Amino acid sequence: MTAAPARRGWREALAIYRHPAVMAMLFLGFSAGLPFLLVFSTLSAWLREFGVSRTAIGFLSWIGITYSIKFLWSPVVDRVPIPWLTRRIGRRRSWMAIAQTGIGLGLLAMSFFDPRHDLWWLAVFAVIVAFASATQDVAMDAFRIESTDPSLQGATAATYQLGYRIAVLVAGAGALYIAEYGSWATAYRAMAALALIGLIATALVAEPARRDSAETRERERRLVEFAARHATLPPALRDAAVFVYGAIICPFVDFFARFRWLAIALLTFIGLFRLSDIAMGVMANPFYIDMGFSKAQIADIAKIYGFALSILGALAGGALVFRLGASRLLGPSVLLIAGSNLVFAWLAIVGRPDAAILTLAISLDNFASGIAGSVFIAFLSGLTNTAYTATQYALFSSLMTLPGKTIGGFSGLIVDELQRNARATPLFAWALDATAAAPAFGGYALFFAYTALLGVPALALAWLVRRHFATKEAPPS
Repeated sequence: MTAAPARRGWREALAIYRHPAVMAMLFLGFSAGLPFLLVFSTLSAWLREFGVSRTAIGFLSWIGITYSIKFLWSPVVDRVPIPWLTRRIGRRRSWMAIAQTGIGLGLLAMSFFDPRHDLWWLAVFAVIVAFASATQDVAMDAFRIESTDPSLQGATAATYQLGYRIAVLVAGAGALYIAEYGSWATAYRAMAALALIGLIATALVAEPARRDSAETRERERRLVEFAARHATLPPALRDAAVFVYGAIICPFVDFFARFRWLAIALLTFIGLFRLSDIAMGVMANPFYIDMGFSKAQIADIAKIYGFALSILGALAGGALVFRLGASRLLGPSVLLIAGSNLVFAWLAIVGRPDAAILTLAISLDNFASGIAGSVFIAFLSGLTNTAYTATQYALFSSLMTLPGKTIGGFSGLIVDELQRNARATPLFAWALDATAAAPAFGGYALFFAYTALLGVPALALAWLVRRHFATKEAPPS
């Protein structure tokens, strides 16, 4: 157990963004964010413009499941070397390079197909891009965690988010502009060319050194002993048993051995941390449209302005983590995420498209999510053992979004049901009457208040987690 670090000054906290490893994550984050919209909303716009049915587009959205199940093949990324390449550039960079090559070639292949005649081939290569992208995420998260010490995890998380969000803008608005004034084929070829940014960054960065604890080395020694004791087994069977134990069982045994009874609380907390944010986000755009905001207002305030606020929040979060440590900021982060939803409830109660209130809501929501993102990524990074970084972090990041996505799928149904009962709730009935709000938005007001309350369990667990790590800068790894 280490003593709590001395509090650092703001100048020192902000200076960390000049660290080479922190700056490198800007370009690697760009590489991670580039493919995301190109197999989702940007692809949907291309398909719809070429007359593909909404039903088919909906089915193709299942491509996104790839990102939610990446933990299934993360042990392979963690343990299996790529012939020749791993010896040359290292285990993390080799997997990153292979994934980035798959993304670039996959996007290039997509540009040669016409959705009206080659929809299935387009879908096949979209799946390849998504799989390569999810694999890149697994390897890159491991690289990010292992390439710096715990004090820089907040800063690398912040610059990673900055690069990621810039790439999302490029793959969203940028691809649409190119398609508007050129063609969809040109747009996807341009995006394929931008995939070279990730490859160049991977070629220039250094492979992180492997740092294993004494407990990990002992666990690995048992693998060698197992193989020696069972030398008479068929080689394929023996190798499979060693792989399963080392790549799949050991990461989970390690996590529960280090945190014991707290492990369940940590996993629950990870699943609940962003519940308010994700559950609310599904209904954000429908709410803006129903309120009467124009598409230009939504683009200007919610997208461009919101992007700037989220980046400021991410950078502020990275500096705060460096100055105070991630665990101390978990509770405030939950409060910010959940509390910002109440401003959307206020806008719904007002019942008219008030640009000032929307700007305030977007400001708080995006700034809060930026801070919380840097804090939580740094916290999760500290929970991993560098011997199993890819497997453990892939599990954490998948678990982080799963409950919110599950509940978010029912958000439209919840809004409709709450709308039918809005005036039956005394507090909201009074608020709607007092402000002369349109009854059509009472369901939204209740929904946003409900999503704020979803943060209460995470807040209670944040207090428990904070107490456990009270004397540490970051969780042990």
